[in-house]
Amino acid sequence: MILADKIMELRKQAGMSQEELAERMNVSRQSVSKWESAQSTPDLTRILQLSEIFGVSTDTLLKDSIELTAAAPADQPDTLEPPLRRVSMAEANEYLRDNQKHALRTACGTALCILSVLPAILLSPGEEAANRLGLPAAQSFSALSAVFLFLMIAAGVALFIITGIQMNRYEYLEHEAIDTEYGVSGMVRERRQQHHPCYLRELVVGIICCILSVVPAIIFETVFSDSSYKDMLSGVSLFLFIAAGVFLIIRTSIVEDGFKILLEEGEYSRAEKAVDQTTMRNVQGIFWLLVVAAFLGYSFITNDWARSWIIFPVAGVLSAALAIVVRQITKKQRNKG
Repeated sequence: MILADKIMELRKQAGMSQEELAERMNVSRQSVSKWESAQSTPDLTRILQLSEIFGVSTDTLLKDSIELTAAAPADQPDTLEPPLRRVSMAEANEYLRDNQKHALRTACGTALCILSVLPAILLSPGEEAANRLGLPAAQSFSALSAVFLFLMIAAGVALFIITGIQMNRYEYLEHEAIDTEYGVSGMVRERRQQHHPCYLRELVVGIICCILSVVPAIIFETVFSDSSYKDMLSGVSLFLFIAAGVFLIIRTSIVEDGFKILLEEGEYSRAEKAVDQTTMRNVQGIFWLLVVAAFLGYSFITNDWARSWIIFPVAGVLSAALAIVVRQITKKQRNKG
């Protein structure tokens, strides 16, 4: 057995991916791939590292006449880890394609939920005029606003459900340690590099849209004298800017997360996968349901749609803080266990 085959076999016996072995040896994933495909040979220093990592002698590695035994490496623990989930090139390409659709649907669903307040804002001048004139049409305006609001929220939730069901089959990528097929990591890194300028551009534009969302309201305050139309235009522009910004941020972030998931980087690393993600999803789901309920309840009771939107950016900050707290608590519980 030649050196290339021995490195591959010992790595598999140790339950390591090429990325993990490369990280332990402080080399690139491509270097390990070339060793295992006999395109290059590790130098003496790397041979010594491999000998220590796999618990075999340098003679075992270098002499073709010495075959590997079926026994586990010396430094492998007695309790075997579950085998790594293999991800082929076809699976990786299919996941990235479906994740693009998932990003678009999720961003559209979120934007629809944000824009669901626009009918109420657009119909508010008519409702105020009807109230001043004592016309019964005022109730019709309120009912119509509520109908459009719930229709748009229902459409947004439908998009969340559809995309969630379609992405369920890739759930293992986020929660299980994976071993990518040869060439997958290189393909993912190349596509990530191509997407990176778009990611930065959409992220920056999205954040700027959210920051500048109050500027049109300031302009309308000085231009228009009619308070009803001024409030209507201010509210419409505000939510349009916020919806556009959130749409861009969510879409580009989900696409970027897809690359991280396949490369097992950041919050999708092996260490982070050890944290119970199910708990995180349940807590976040309950949190955002409560946020939406608070927003709708406050807005309908006070009819203060022009200011109630502030609930969502505040909730976004609290959501990030909540995620950190839940992650730390879960890690502590896991360590105690």
